[in-house]
Amino acid sequence: MNLAFVESPVQLLNVLEWVHTQGGDDPAATTVVVLPPVDPMSRGQLRRMAELARDEGIAVRWQEARGESGAPLKALRALAGLVRRADHIVIGDPFSRYVQLLLTLVRADRLTVVDDGTATMEFVAQLARGERLTRWHRRGRTGPRELVLAPVTATARRRFTPTARHTVEVFTAMPVEAPPGVAVTRNTFAWTRARFGPPSIGKGADLVGTSLVETGVVDPVPYQEAVASLARTHGATRYFAHRRESAEKLHALEAATGLEIVRPDLPLELIARRGPIGRTIVSFPSTVVHTLPLALAGTGVNVAVCDIAPEWLRATASPRAQGFLSGVTETARGVQRLTSTAHA
Repeated sequence: MNLAFVESPVQLLNVLEWVHTQGGDDPAATTVVVLPPVDPMSRGQLRRMAELARDEGIAVRWQEARGESGAPLKALRALAGLVRRADHIVIGDPFSRYVQLLLTLVRADRLTVVDDGTATMEFVAQLARGERLTRWHRRGRTGPRELVLAPVTATARRRFTPTARHTVEVFTAMPVEAPPGVAVTRNTFAWTRARFGPPSIGKGADLVGTSLVETGVVDPVPYQEAVASLARTHGATRYFAHRRESAEKLHALEAATGLEIVRPDLPLELIARRGPIGRTIVSFPSTVVHTLPLALAGTGVNVAVCDIAPEWLRATASPRAQGFLSGVTETARGVQRLTSTAHA
């Protein structure tokens, strides 16, 4: 049995893509456990993705593990037997402390990590360097919680290291160079292209939002100015919001730019593939500058990426932020690169 743990809509989409690449494997051999976050937009997208997964013949289990007191421990007890019986574990977020906790129960000798967006790039890089697993936008401080969970993180780190009896696969659309022994399987979004589209294409442009303000990386003022400038330059009329963008920020963007704010009910790869979509899609450095060219291959849609200028970063941003974001842009294939200075 394949047992997958997902915490975001994109992770679930990439589990579907992974199952599609398995060829002769029966979709019913895979069970997906959804560990939903608390924000409503993510939960809504996850429910829609769960419907698509069930349509493919995949079993989906919705397991609350956040929110109310005692939920994490209750979920751990509920999932323990399922985890121990699994032959193959598939996870979407190797940085998740809860998933790392579940990995301490795993007996399976096969482990696959599917894309959680650009975080996969940092995960593989840290794995290759033998570093502690830390999200790129965090400043790396070690607090009481990290000290308590250090043994759990260390165990997870060993699980991500292949041995003669334990295989590790990374299923990704990101440009990564895995360490020796880790198999890399390319995600071409074949399932997405087979199930949706091709889309109808308009003459204008669409903008793609980012949660860099919400994660404390980018200051909101230059971000709003950049969005307004990009909308004017490219004739954009719609702004596809990231699921983590705050309502307050989106209201301010709408008032300042006149853009129609769209809160998608599915990951953008599926929204774009279904259409209608603009002739040009403009994004800041994010997962979609790598995935949209694959999902929209052969449609004629142009994907453009606008750099994040150093002066847009908050003083409290991680020292790694600028380098990581530049790397996301520089390694993207088949996209048009826009300079941030033109939109300052």
